[in-house]
Amino acid sequence: MSDTVASLRHAIANATDMHSVVRAMKALAASNVARYRKSLRAVSEYYRTVELGLGACLRDMETSEARADVGRGAKVVDAVVFGSDQGLVGRFNEVVVEEALKAIRVLGPTARVWAVGEHVQGGLANAGVTIAGLLPVPNSAAAIGPLVGRILLACEAPDPRERPAELYVFYSRLGVRGISAPVTERVLPLDAAWRKQRIERPWPTPTLPEVIGGAAPTLRAFVRGYVFVSLFRACAESLASENASRLAAMERADRNIEDLLETLGGRFHRVRQAGIDEELFDVVSGFEAISTATRVAH
Repeated sequence: MSDTVASLRHAIANATDMHSVVRAMKALAASNVARYRKSLRAVSEYYRTVELGLGACLRDMETSEARADVGRGAKVVDAVVFGSDQGLVGRFNEVVVEEALKAIRVLGPTARVWAVGEHVQGGLANAGVTIAGLLPVPNSAAAIGPLVGRILLACEAPDPRERPAELYVFYSRLGVRGISAPVTERVLPLDAAWRKQRIERPWPTPTLPEVIGGAAPTLRAFVRGYVFVSLFRACAESLASENASRLAAMERADRNIEDLLETLGGRFHRVRQAGIDEELFDVVSGFEAISTATRVAH
C-alpha cells in the first residue's frame, strides 16, 4: 500500500511541476502577444505614411511612367512564408503551409520560396517544394527589422537589371477574438486597382504635397519602403498569431493538468484512507484478540 501512495505522490509532484512550467509559458505567450500587437499599432502609422507618399508620387507621374515603375520587371517571382521555429502552437504552421501551397502550385516551379521558421520549411519540403532559403524567426520585436532586411537581400535578383516582378507573403493573422486565420498577400506588383485607390485617397491636410527631385526616383524609394513595411507587418502579425496559438495550447494544457491533479488527488486520498482503515482494522483486531485472551485467562 505504501508503494502505491509513494507512486501517487511522485505523480502529483511531477504534475505540479509541469503545471508551473505551463503557467509560466502562458504568461510569456500573453506578454508576447501584447508586445507584437503594440508593434503592429506602431507600424500601421508608418504603413499609412508610405501609402500617402506613394499616392502623391503616382498622382504626380504620367500614367504610363507609373505603370512601368511600380514593381514590374523581368519575370522573377518570390514567395515568403512565415511560420515558427518552436512547437506547442497547435496547427499554426500546418494551416499556413496549406494556404501557401495553394498559391505556390499556381506560381509554378520557377518561383523562389523563402521559409521563415523550421516548421514551415519542413512542411513545404515534405510537399515537394524547393526551398530557396531558410531564415530564423525573430525572438523579439526589435529583431523583425533585421530579418526583413535579410529577406530583401535574399530576394534580390541575380541580374542587377532585373527586379522582383511579383512578391507574395503568406502568414497567419490574429483576429479581434484571438482567432488566427491564414493570409495570402501580394505585395508586388502594385496593380491598377491598388494605384487607383491610393491616387484617389484624399490628402489629410489642406496643403497638397509636392514631389521634389523627380517623381520616378521618389516613387521607387517609396516602393522599397512599402515592401519593407509590408514584410515587417506580415512578420509581426505572424509572431502575434504564433504566440496566441501557443497561449491557447497552454490554456488547454493547464486545464488538462488541473483535471489530472484533481484525479490524482482523489486517488491519493482514497488509497491513503484505505491504508489508514486497514491499519485501524489491524489495531482493533489485535485489541479484541488481547481482550479475549485476557478474559479466558481469568
